[in-house]
Amino acid sequence: MQGEPEAFEAILHRLEALRVEHHDLDQAIARLAEMPLHDELQLKRLKRRKLLLKDQMAWLQRQLDPDTPA
Repeated sequence: MQGEPEAFEAILHRLEALRVEHHDLDQAIARLAEMPLHDELQLKRLKRRKLLLKDQMAWLQRQLDPDTPA
């Protein structure tokens, strides 16, 4: 991403926000799973959201550091 410092900074900011949300979801999932009578549907939704965030983070990371052909 040469020559586009604003876009680079925007991606870094978005990536950090996604990391924070991913971490928060991880903690929420752990707390919910520890409860003896937890809502399985809610747990599945949280896990699905966490995977989506992971995919988004990976995509953004590739935008910042694309593979260069050898």
